[in-house]
Amino acid sequence: MKRILVVDDDRASCELLREIFADQGWTTETAQTPERALALASATQFDLVVSDVNLEAEQTGLDLLRVLRERCPVILVTGFGTLSAAVEAAREGAWDFISKPFKVEEVIATARRAMEAHEASGADASAPAELTARYEESGLTGRAPAMIELYKEIARVAPSRSTVLVVGESGTGKELVARAIHKHSTRADSPFVPVNCGALTETLLEAELFGHVRGSFTGAHADRKGLWEEAEGGTLFLDEIGETSPAMQVKLLRALQEGEIRRVGATRTISVDARVVAATNRDLEKDVKTGKFREDLFYRLSVVTLYVPPLRERRGDIPLLAERFLRAAATSAGRTLRFAQGTLAVLAAYDWPGNVRELESAIEYAALHARGTEVAPEDLPAKLQTFEARARAAAGPSSLTTLYADLPPLDELERRYLLYVLEQVHGNRTRAAEVLKIDRRTLYRMAERFGVQLDSEQ
Repeated sequence: MKRILVVDDDRASCELLREIFADQGWTTETAQTPERALALASATQFDLVVSDVNLEAEQTGLDLLRVLRERCPVILVTGFGTLSAAVEAAREGAWDFISKPFKVEEVIATARRAMEAHEASGADASAPAELTARYEESGLTGRAPAMIELYKEIARVAPSRSTVLVVGESGTGKELVARAIHKHSTRADSPFVPVNCGALTETLLEAELFGHVRGSFTGAHADRKGLWEEAEGGTLFLDEIGETSPAMQVKLLRALQEGEIRRVGATRTISVDARVVAATNRDLEKDVKTGKFREDLFYRLSVVTLYVPPLRERRGDIPLLAERFLRAAATSAGRTLRFAQGTLAVLAAYDWPGNVRELESAIEYAALHARGTEVAPEDLPAKLQTFEARARAAAGPSSLTTLYADLPPLDELERRYLLYVLEQVHGNRTRAAEVLKIDRRTLYRMAERFGVQLDSEQ
């Protein structure tokens, strides 16, 4: 029978996981302090440890991971679903990490895979990633399940040399993903060189990428390095790779296969060590079938494929992104700004065809048009105000319908209602707890769980 150790300072969380694992026939011990967890681990051989990262003690879940990872797989649970959390978990040797609020089926599946892998290997089943100690803010924001999976994939692929294809609609943040891969790789101290393949003609793109020698064409007065050479030891980011011509695709394929490039007009090749990350908003598999994109180049680029979800598929992240963009806009303008009642609900209900880029532009516009210290719905761009009016007419007289008009899952509805209550009480923590009929500690944990920033006022 499998034995699992669950570590969480919250008794309710411990009991929930105990019940989940008991239904699978697994024996579970629980500990609410690091000291108790270490004592149990010393006395019992566990097949798996599931620990919260923040234990509100001197030691954290990461400290327990460092001690226990050699004995059995360790899964970390965190209320902060961020890229930094995924990278830190990978760096320290966690088998996997789960973000709150978690799904029961996800917890069971992850736990089962960890224990099966450990049993099959007969040794340590942890999967530490050898990442550099240099971590920087990537700019990626989101706690939706699809984003959590993306963070995990970035943490896994960053240390490798494999080419990566990042796919997603325009404005989703594909370049941010590429930069995150670079920053969390062993190449972080070398250049990250972006190239927009769709913005240049075939001739100009070839010269920009591969460089040229003196006299190779009119205006080539001296030898010049290309961007591929500039990326030596680092990462070359080929954005809009699907826009390249068939002739250019042949040259890209050769450079990827051989690790060599030839400057325009040159007679010899140059070896270059640059990792390639490409991105596209096109369906390249469809383009391969129609002959618009080379099949061999597609498979060379897509050793690993990362999908960046559109904003409409992760509506719960819209308030997080909006708050971040508003802070940046307010700082830039030297003002103090917050969202007025109802503004976040309008933002969360909109489809955002331009994705994160469109949301950022809308917040910047609203910040410039805000009167006083609050950004109201009427400060948003005209198309959002038109959308709000239509939604209000369709939904009926109650302003609360914006909370559930798009039929969100229960945890998303809970997050929206928390934001709604905080707006109604103007961020007062004590009053919010009273309205929700919970204590302030539970309010803090809810805010942490949903990534909601509480005001400093009491």
